Amino acid sequence: MDDRLDDGEAIARLNLLRIEHRDLDAAIVALAAGGGPDQLQMMRLKKRKLRLRDEIAALEDQLIPDIIA
Repeated sequence: MDDRLDDGEAIARLNLLRIEHRDLDAAIVALAAGGGPDQLQMMRLKKRKLRLRDEIAALEDQLIPDIIA
């Protein structure tokens, strides 16, 4: 069974992931600016942001066909 999304689903998922990635970035900045940031929470947010970046990259790779020159 292939767990790849069709192009329409992949684009929709990619848009949602990009929004969540931006929201996490804003949350990290707000937490850091809040004075005495919770280091554990900060690490969790950054780790989630990295996982999102990896998933975004995987979806972009799926959407962009490999061209052998």
